[in-house]
Amino acid sequence: MLSNQIATSNIKMKTYQQLWQSLTPLYDAGEAQAIVRTVLDVKYGMTLTDIICGKVNEISANEERKLEEIIIRLQKGEPVQYVLGKADFAGRTFRVEPGVLIPRPETAELCQWIEEDIAGKSTDSPKDSSEDSPEDSSGNSPQATDDAKLILDICTGSGCIAITLGLNIPNSEVTGWDISEDALRIAQGNVEMLKAGNVRIEYQDALMLPKAAETADIIVSNPPYICEKEKADMEKNVLEHEPSLALFVPDEDPLKFYRAIAEYASSALKSGGALYFEINPIYEKETREMLQELDFKDIETKEDAFGKKRMMRAKSTK
Repeated sequence: MLSNQIATSNIKMKTYQQLWQSLTPLYDAGEAQAIVRTVLDVKYGMTLTDIICGKVNEISANEERKLEEIIIRLQKGEPVQYVLGKADFAGRTFRVEPGVLIPRPETAELCQWIEEDIAGKSTDSPKDSSEDSPEDSSGNSPQATDDAKLILDICTGSGCIAITLGLNIPNSEVTGWDISEDALRIAQGNVEMLKAGNVRIEYQDALMLPKAAETADIIVSNPPYICEKEKADMEKNVLEHEPSLALFVPDEDPLKFYRAIAEYASSALKSGGALYFEINPIYEKETREMLQELDFKDIETKEDAFGKKRMMRAKSTK
């Protein structure tokens, strides 16, 4: 009832404090302030100094109406990334809509791990390699050379993994697969917006993968991995706004996507190739055992910045 009353109220506020305080029924003060600062930055170009100096009080009546509409959406629990239509990931801004997951920092850590492995050393910062992956005159991706890194991202969503790797890894050819029409549309839009000419987005069901010869150097996936039983511990705005198709797996088969992808990777990876997963920490042991049964070697788990076992790498035995 409280959220409905807030959402339908006529918001007459223009100060920064009033704006963020209107979100405190859903968020703590720090998060509410960060959300409002993001909105004011993206929509109105206001810096923190502008906000402190009261610039929010100077917006026009038309801009104020638009800001009120944004605040109402936020009060209903809609994530700020969907409200703004964009999300930051690994140093770039991606277009996002409710049809795709909002990219998380943990997933950026997975990309960094792959980049470091390919470089053979730790990287200080991602390199924008748009010059390393030029498009031909028709706008199509260049043909892979003999030593190009062939990378496959399964369950690509917004395309954030595929595009990040394509732009950061010199001489790479990347393909992103997904089953969702929304995801395919949004990912393709991100490819074009970020000028990732070496990245292709294609339809492919992760549970019905084709037979493949040794075609990939790297296969990476952040598939659905949250069990239905875990819903009780999740944030309400995630449950109500992010796509269930990209989030959940049955309690009785939590590894269904990992198993299908690993079986495909066992034949699709080249000699010396590697499979990378973002994983559900509570099933780290089971995921490792499944990969061992499929004869992968050098299986390594890596913790994310929050200390959770979030990433796994396994190498082909060929």
